[in-house]
Amino acid sequence: MAEFNCQDFEKTVSTYLLRHQSILDLLAKCQESSARTNRAITKSVTTCGCLKIKAQKQPLPPEADLDDLKKFFSSHLEGALCDICREIVVDELGKNLFYTTALCNTLGIGLQEVIEEENKKVRTLGKFNLT
Repeated sequence: MAEFNCQDFEKTVSTYLLRHQSILDLLAKCQESSARTNRAITKSVTTCGCLKIKAQKQPLPPEADLDDLKKFFSSHLEGALCDICREIVVDELGKNLFYTTALCNTLGIGLQEVIEEENKKVRTLGKFNLT
């Protein structure tokens, strides 16, 4: 398979985004797609059961330093997405990425630029990037 890049996806989105040209429509669709992603993950817990959530306070011993945090923190998830739930979540994440890219296109911001800037910020802040 040929290498794929952000510019290819930006062009595809630009070519096939027909209905939602308004920035207001794009903002609403981006938010809606995020909610649908959340719903798909929630249904994998509540309907399918392939995922379980075991949430509790994250333990943090007083002597732990920043380098130790990954050892103590958890995602609160048990199990893994089944094939069906995975397909649905990937589909919803794809739609979210589509509308995020459409926002980038409309605002004249390259998706690659957004990714590179975020990567640079995370790398610069390292473990202090606690947002």
